[in-house]
Amino acid sequence: MIGLVENMPSGMATRPGDVVEAMSGTTIEVLNTDAEGRMVLADCLWYAQEKFKPTAVINLATLTGAIMVALGKVHAGLFSNNDDLSDKLIAAGLETGEKLWRLPLGPKYDKLIDSKVADIKNTGGRWGGSISAAQFLQRFVKPDTPWAHLDIAGTGMAAENSDINRSWGSGFGVRLLDRLIRDNYERR
Repeated sequence: MIGLVENMPSGMATRPGDVVEAMSGTTIEVLNTDAEGRMVLADCLWYAQEKFKPTAVINLATLTGAIMVALGKVHAGLFSNNDDLSDKLIAAGLETGEKLWRLPLGPKYDKLIDSKVADIKNTGGRWGGSISAAQFLQRFVKPDTPWAHLDIAGTGMAAENSDINRSWGSGFGVRLLDRLIRDNYERR
């Protein structure tokens, strides 16, 4: 799924302080209008689960600048609710040269996105920004669905030239997911 939306300023634009309702029915306090990608992705995650009932969900997004502060342009950030899926993704990344580094999720990080006026807010503040963004997304993943979020902001756009990247848009994740599926999910 690809979440394609038009993000244009107008008299109908979302403003800081607005509360909007996601497809899941979750209300979101908009604190930062520049954190709109996670809101679009949240509806994509919810829709995919409702429509297709997948056995697992993996999303890739150039979601946060914070991931580049943490990992630079060498590793993409991996956040997941499932150790087995994470291990398979990391192994596929090592095989393809599209490296991942797993970062934490947890209740204390989840508290960063609690809101006083809505179910959640769309940003958790400066510290742990890539983690609070992943926590936001996790709120839209059903409890029994294995899920992984890859924050590819550092590796997907303007990444350093390498043996596997010769362009501004690296296509990061294509080889990784191909290898993951080939090694773990295709019938032989």
